[in-house]
Amino acid sequence: MSTEAGKKRRVLISLGIVLAVVILVLSIARPFARPDMERIAVVSLTGAIVSDEGSLFAGPSITPELVKEYLRRAERDATVKAIVLRVDSPGGSVPPSLEILEEIERVKENRPVVVVMENMAASGGYYISTGADKIVALPVALTGSIGVISQAINIEELFDKLGIKVQTFKGGKYKDMYSGLRELTEEEEAIMQGLVDEYYEHFIDVVSSGRGLSREEVRDLATGQLYTGAEAMRLGLVDELGGVETAIALAAELAGVEHPVVVQYQPPRRGLRALFGFGDALRVRLYGLSAQDIILLEILSQSYPQPKFLYQG
Repeated sequence: MSTEAGKKRRVLISLGIVLAVVILVLSIARPFARPDMERIAVVSLTGAIVSDEGSLFAGPSITPELVKEYLRRAERDATVKAIVLRVDSPGGSVPPSLEILEEIERVKENRPVVVVMENMAASGGYYISTGADKIVALPVALTGSIGVISQAINIEELFDKLGIKVQTFKGGKYKDMYSGLRELTEEEEAIMQGLVDEYYEHFIDVVSSGRGLSREEVRDLATGQLYTGAEAMRLGLVDELGGVETAIALAAELAGVEHPVVVQYQPPRRGLRALFGFGDALRVRLYGLSAQDIILLEILSQSYPQPKFLYQG
């Protein structure tokens, strides 16, 4: 019986040792395992800001739908504690820029959002960035270009050379002012400038609110000028100098995460509309149209000279 009791005692001792080792291993591993539950999502936003991917000749683009898909994916993941947006954009159309700004502002109510500018985030690219909690930029990145532009192209003489005549029937005094087939009157120019001025004031309000600057301070900077990241920091347009690693560290700090795990979000599959657009562009190439032909087609496809938050370099 003593032998049997001794065996049981040894088994119990062995089990106790194993249990102690397991507890020790778990206690040591816990700090290293915790980052798996505390992530920083990194999202790349590259290209012009447009309403959709329908343009036949455009390159990469940023759309409200794309940004919402990225940010709502992060929101659904409870392990994502903060978001870093790598913005590389010259800007673009005003309505989608506003949609994206509002989406960023909505998401940052639940988790920190940090923007990093490594190449260019100008005009509309800067506009959407002001919605973040913090902005990081490389010293040599280009940003700013706070302003609005609208260009009404007059192709009347071109049509004359091509022997094309357009007969216009309209209901409304200004209905054909954006047609590009005649010169704008002084009154129409004033209307267009008034629209541009309204968007310009809105841009100033957004930067003032997002950056904690007075409207007068922003107006002095809102000349359409580009600033380097270093200049932008001195002017109060960005918070820190650095690249994506700096932005990740800042996002982790804002979220209270000590050992963040970085997850890079990959772009979603392109929609059917975008694929059709690619097919159309390919057919244009196969038909042998020149670069000038393609530019003309792009110009003619734009019905109205909408004001844009766009840097044109």
